[in-house]
Amino acid sequence: MAQQQMGNQPLIVLSEDSQRTSGKDAQSMNVQAGKAVAESVRTTLGPKGMDKMLVDSSGNVIVTNDGVTLLSEMEIDHPAADMIVEVAETQEDEVGDGTTSAVVVAGELLSQAEDLLDQDIHATTLAQGYRQAAEEATEALEEIAVDVDEDDDEILHQIAATAMTGKGAESARDLLAGLVVDAVQSVADDDEIDTDNIKVEKVVGGSIENSELVEGVIVDKERVSENMPYFAEDANVAIVDGDLEIQETEIDAEVNVTDPDQLEQFLEQEEQQLQEMAQKVADAGADVVFVDGGIDDMAQHYLAQEGIIAVRRVKSSDQSQLARATGASPVTSVDDLTEDDLGFAGSVAQKEIAGDQRIFVEDVDDAKAVTLILRGGTEHVIDEVDRAIEDSLGVVRTTLEDGKVLAGGGAPEVELSLALRDYADSVGGREQLAVEAFADALEVIPRTLAENAGLDPIDSLVELRADHDGGNEAAGLDAFTGDTIDMGEEGVYEPLRVKTQAIESATEAAVMLLRIDDVIAAGDLAVADDDDDEEMPPGGGMGGGMGGMGGGMGGMM
Repeated sequence: MAQQQMGNQPLIVLSEDSQRTSGKDAQSMNVQAGKAVAESVRTTLGPKGMDKMLVDSSGNVIVTNDGVTLLSEMEIDHPAADMIVEVAETQEDEVGDGTTSAVVVAGELLSQAEDLLDQDIHATTLAQGYRQAAEEATEALEEIAVDVDEDDDEILHQIAATAMTGKGAESARDLLAGLVVDAVQSVADDDEIDTDNIKVEKVVGGSIENSELVEGVIVDKERVSENMPYFAEDANVAIVDGDLEIQETEIDAEVNVTDPDQLEQFLEQEEQQLQEMAQKVADAGADVVFVDGGIDDMAQHYLAQEGIIAVRRVKSSDQSQLARATGASPVTSVDDLTEDDLGFAGSVAQKEIAGDQRIFVEDVDDAKAVTLILRGGTEHVIDEVDRAIEDSLGVVRTTLEDGKVLAGGGAPEVELSLALRDYADSVGGREQLAVEAFADALEVIPRTLAENAGLDPIDSLVELRADHDGGNEAAGLDAFTGDTIDMGEEGVYEPLRVKTQAIESATEAAVMLLRIDDVIAAGDLAVADDDDDEEMPPGGGMGGGMGGMGGGMGGMM
């Protein structure tokens, strides 16, 4: 309970149930929470990182070493820890890889800051020093980055393979890296690359080596009638964003029938409408029609008579990919369907894959939407391969967009650490200590790589520093042999943006936590939307007690 003396009467500001942690206790609590999050994923880093098994209350299991998956699925019950989780989520959204590195760096920045706080260095001084160091680090990374041409398939393959190293897909990473690069290059436009145009179809059965890339779209549906053909060659494709059914009226209505002839006329009228719908599809010249909604049984019959393959209840995401792949223009009704709305595919066929029937739309003129078929022995294996592929797609996309890469294996971090120590000499005041702490924090990446590989981290770091001092900017740690090697020659590359984003996000999160000196249990906080300035409800803010906060402060997980 916070109170202030007014005369002889205390002025009570917070309710008696409120919980408050102030000063160094608040800082220490937040730092410990951030370090705990980083420590929970640290052993997953690198080619010899270990996996984690997550089990929920229902017994569902996820086996992964993907940082963002681990952190987003864990039950984390601490407000400061959640801020570190956001670092991983931002990294995933922006780049697609480097989530574990970003979180580990954020945790180490907090750990280094803890020592300086104990020496009575003010938190705002630390924050200023960290910001200066991050800015200098970003500029230094730009200087050592290597330009990559969008046609340089070799480096793109190496980048895709590096992103899969240490994950479940590693056993077939050369094959998968080739598929990823081909997929991203296929969907690349002049102005942007949208990896949503790459559909990943997971099929349990076979091995990872059976994975393949289909230049076109696979729809997880079957044709609606057995009387329809299995295969259409040089097919005109129609996409209907609606139903092929009799439309019901907007209002409830009853039809009173007084004799059987009227009923027969009513049914004939419905049948005629459905026949006209099928005829309009045929008249437009369509060989295949993909429908967003349902298709009436009678409409199915007439479409089959015309030799048209029809597929119903197609997801909107599949429809947009079909449109992009075939060049078809979706229409809301068959009444609007014309020959100009049709797309083209050299082959549309229903095929069986791992016991399930799917529609394959292939041999399109210019495949701007493709499908990766991922195979694996079990569901858990294939889920982890899928996560590795998502990371790999992200880094190849980022490389093609930015055209700059860095050597991996801890090389950029050691180079930055040396550059920042030189830079610290030019920084006046106590901020110099923060810059040096930042330099030390970056070395957590090569140190962790060495620890996870079972190597001596001190020996490895000393050797790396010596090589970088000698001018080898690409010197990194080979986790398999323990040697310091040229990562460029070894083909271990990462996009520049993976490192810059990780440093920027980690710094911002660490600075935000360090500047907090008071944690107060609040009532229901009204968080305003970007475009909606919502007012705080009565009794909100500091008046209420947030009961769960106490548990969160005591232990994160």
